[in-house]
Amino acid sequence: MAERARVAVVISGEGSNMAALLYASRLPQAAFEIVLVASNNPDAPGLALAEAEGVPTWSQSHKGLSREAFDQALHDALTAARPDAVALAGYMRLLTPTFVERWHGRLLNIHPSLLPKYRGLDTYARALEAGDSDAGCTVHLVTEDVDAGEILGQVAVAIRPGDTPDTLAQRVRLAEHQLYPATLSAYVSRHQDANWIEAEVDALAASLAEVSRKTSHGSPGWAVGTEKSAKLFAILADRHHGEDAIGLLVKSSGADEMTGLIEARPDTYYWPKYYGASGWLGVKLNRPDTDWDDVRDWLERSWRTVAPPRLTRFMRAADEF
Repeated sequence: MAERARVAVVISGEGSNMAALLYASRLPQAAFEIVLVASNNPDAPGLALAEAEGVPTWSQSHKGLSREAFDQALHDALTAARPDAVALAGYMRLLTPTFVERWHGRLLNIHPSLLPKYRGLDTYARALEAGDSDAGCTVHLVTEDVDAGEILGQVAVAIRPGDTPDTLAQRVRLAEHQLYPATLSAYVSRHQDANWIEAEVDALAASLAEVSRKTSHGSPGWAVGTEKSAKLFAILADRHHGEDAIGLLVKSSGADEMTGLIEARPDTYYWPKYYGASGWLGVKLNRPDTDWDDVRDWLERSWRTVAPPRLTRFMRAADEF
């Protein structure tokens, strides 16, 4: 079983979504564990629940502090807990741009509407006033713009005749308790999903010239050149021949470089079976800390190794300067 992701949850009140996440984390095949519950309200009922369940907690009132000062304190508490992701669950304060940037790509929120509809407050009343047939909830990444980050998951909830904001909220809350654990699980374990990894590599490879898809012994690959002369510069090997890695195979300069990299960073690089002898280096991508900028660099370097001279001559001229 893969190591569970470490998740911190930030609340302001009752913490029912936090409780849903906590109990989901106790299931045998859970993808995450809750390592901290934090709050800007020391009297939040959710803190008492977390403490009763043996989960570490942190709280500090935001009263009397600037938004920047409080967010720094929250950041410090989260950093000490070393979470892989932070889940906002009924946290009722706007975050500073600095805080959001520090946790970019690791900060999730659940919102009681089918985004992009009804960002902000009073979502139930707004859905009823609009005559919508459905309301619902959305889990999304947090960005500086409120409720505008990438949508990770949604559940629709039918609006019934005679619904009020309160009756609708009760049913949406039930949907939230199903959606948040499932979406968070998928997000923190996406680095073990070969299809997700392939899509990420595909997007990076698409920025290079004359790239096409080409298989190698049944594995997804990327080639450069015309249709007739295209040469592979990257291959995605999904746990081939008993290997644990979902690896990106790229061209290296040879055995000496491969040996040096693998010895120095065995958590990142490996010698792929049946490919290593031909100069293909394996870069492990099924890791939560994959440096995708580094992956981009390897793709470009490998592309340049086999690309036709007409595509690389300007690059070589630029390198000389």
